[in-house]
Amino acid sequence: MNDTPKKTASQNSQMPEMNFATFIFSLNHSALVHLGAVKDPTSGENVKDLALAKQTIEILALLQEKTKGNLTEEEAKMLESILYDLRIIYVREKG
Repeated sequence: MNDTPKKTASQNSQMPEMNFATFIFSLNHSALVHLGAVKDPTSGENVKDLALAKQTIEILALLQEKTKGNLTEEEAKMLESILYDLRIIYVREKG
């Protein structure tokens, strides 16, 4: 009997360091998937869910508000830029 534990897919691949930027980029990617701007990694297709996109954008805006004054200048600019881009795409997709 083999008592060696099986590795999951996430254990087999190298995960990026978790920091504020990585967290924000993860939420950005989720929003882009929900906006249909990038393919869903599970289905490989572009699928729009504007309600989930809006919710993710609102989460990012909430993080921006709650972290104001506690971010580096680079982090604050990154978050501002991501929110601007997502809002533009959302408005365009909503029609």
